[in-house]
Amino acid sequence: MKIKDLKNKDTKSLVNILNESKQKLNVLTLNNRFGKVKNYNELSDLKKTIARILTIINKK
Repeated sequence: MKIKDLKNKDTKSLVNILNESKQKLNVLTLNNRFGKVKNYNELSDLKKTIARILTIINKK
């Protein structure tokens, strides 16, 4: 997600997106351990998105 899109959302929706992202990260991490992940960049992008969301929540 882009930072502009995240800044326009309220805190409740950001928390929901954060929870979904964390669950997706857990699934991708587990699949990565079993060698089922084809796109490794998705892991790092998801980690960056989670960090962005946490930063925006802390600023609000």
